[in-house]
Amino acid sequence: MADSGIEIEKIEVLDPESEFLASNRETGNEWELFKENVRPLKRGRKVEILNDALKAQTDNQLKKSLFEQRRRLIQAIDEYEGDDPLQPWLECIKWVQEAFPPGGDFSGLVVIYEQCVQTFWHSDRYNDDLRYLKVWLEYAENCADAEVIFSFLDANEIGKSHSQFYISYALLMESKNKVKAANELLNLGISRNAQPIEKLNDAFRKFIARSMRRPPKAAPEEDSAEKRLPTRSFGTVLANRENRMQTSESSGLLKKNVKLDRGRVPLSIYKEDSNSIDQSEVPKRELNSWHTLGPRAERNKENTAIPSKWTSYKIRQRPVPRVGGATATSAHIEIFVDQECEETHKMNAEGAKSSTVQPRQGEEQELKKETELLRREPLRNFPLNSLPR
Repeated sequence: MADSGIEIEKIEVLDPESEFLASNRETGNEWELFKENVRPLKRGRKVEILNDALKAQTDNQLKKSLFEQRRRLIQAIDEYEGDDPLQPWLECIKWVQEAFPPGGDFSGLVVIYEQCVQTFWHSDRYNDDLRYLKVWLEYAENCADAEVIFSFLDANEIGKSHSQFYISYALLMESKNKVKAANELLNLGISRNAQPIEKLNDAFRKFIARSMRRPPKAAPEEDSAEKRLPTRSFGTVLANRENRMQTSESSGLLKKNVKLDRGRVPLSIYKEDSNSIDQSEVPKRELNSWHTLGPRAERNKENTAIPSKWTSYKIRQRPVPRVGGATATSAHIEIFVDQECEETHKMNAEGAKSSTVQPRQGEEQELKKETELLRREPLRNFPLNSLPR
């Protein structure tokens, strides 16, 4: 090789961390800084998109562009004229999940879920669509009581041919310790041959295994008489009628024995010694001693004090010396202000004034309020005749 004059160059392969440090990029480490604020997704997340979305938490201009992009996607839903009107809703939901990793009320995701399911709940085309069912299930995960949503789906026969509906519904009932209802739901899905049936059968086997490991429920408390059931010599419990007869006979014998004992043994009556000292003859100084409690009047002396007016007493205050002739009202404490934080606040305020795409504060507050209402009442905007009875 050396004789031919051809030089072979060595290509050095760098690991991702070294490659990032060598590229001198300013972004890429947002995931490490804000990972506790990221809401996990079942399908996972791409680190590149996640870093760009998390950068918006410190960049106001990028945050405003996210709000503007969300408005455009919602507007595209109204302007859609294709054959699948559910598709733009799914694209908008997916984008919001990626662009707002923490989720929260200001992302508007709960409101988008509710508007999507409300648009197609009466459509026979999407009743058995798995994509539409998944939107309902994601909406249920963001509500306080998801059982209302599952009852609505069951009453309107939405997603009844998919095993995911029965599995999610059974898991919810199992989390509420309603094991019998969860068992009935899984059996109902198997009887309806919900697809994929293999997934449903596997979920049913896991449910049975969890039920076997579950501690047995405590038996309901019976009457106190039946708790202490007398037993025969061979260990069997007496019948209820025989038990009552025997307990009544034993109680009667017990009462007779008590009466006989009382008649045989005389009761001892306490007699005060005649040589005891009269209470009135005890000196007052001995009454104050801890050896005797004293009469009732002496014990209640703290409750016989006559209350007086407290405002008539004045507390003397120590005079405060004045230094340098300055009055007490003119003295003040200087508050420390971090210069770096103050400059950042000024820059953000200037950027907000110069921007034209800043989201309106009132709109965001209304979005947060609507999200809180939907979390508590997920079917508040649905007609009454569609709700389960």
